[in-house]
Amino acid sequence: MIDFRKFIKSMSFAIQGIVSMFITENNARIHLLATTVAVAAGFYFHLSSNEWLWILLAIALVWILEAVNTAIESLVDLVSPDFNPLAGKAKDIAAGAVLIASIFAIIVGIIIFIPKLSL
Repeated sequence: MIDFRKFIKSMSFAIQGIVSMFITENNARIHLLATTVAVAAGFYFHLSSNEWLWILLAIALVWILEAVNTAIESLVDLVSPDFNPLAGKAKDIAAGAVLIASIFAIIVGIIIFIPKLSL
């Protein structure tokens, strides 16, 4: 049997984590702006189902990796409050993953939206 109280409680913790990410991470607010622009453009240009799938995949990938990056940064700061080259490397690699996803999202956006702008 599913315990809905535990489910609701775990969902509230997840939402608290997302809110915390928005409060503490400037890049999360930038991603929110980019997400808003992409979704608004998608509605404006009446994207096809396949185009929406690519846009939503790109958006989700960036958000997932931003959340993982934020979690890694917080954990590294907890266990290594003083500078440590390995801690810095872990944070840089996590940030690099977000950068790769963001570049992918930009490329997807270019492929989908640029032809629509030239019509």
